[in-house]
Amino acid sequence: MGAFDKAKDQAEQMKGRAKEKFGDATDNESLENEGRADELKGKAKEKWHDLKEEADDKLHDAKERMAGRDRDER
Repeated sequence: MGAFDKAKDQAEQMKGRAKEKFGDATDNESLENEGRADELKGKAKEKWHDLKEEADDKLHDAKERMAGRDRDER
C-alpha cells in the first residue's frame, strides 16, 4: 500500500476515535456511533489496501517465475 493511502486510512480511524470520544463526553450517542463507523471504515480500507498490495506482490512474483521459465525453455 502506498504511504499516502496508509496515512489516509489511519487518519480516518483517528477521526473516528475522536468523534466517538467526543460523542461519549457529550452524551451524543449519534456522534459516538458515527465515530465508531468512521473508525471501522478506516480499518476496513486499510485491510483492503494491505490485501491488494499482497495480491499484487504475489502476482508480480508469479510473473517473474513464469518469465524465468520462458527463458530457460529457449
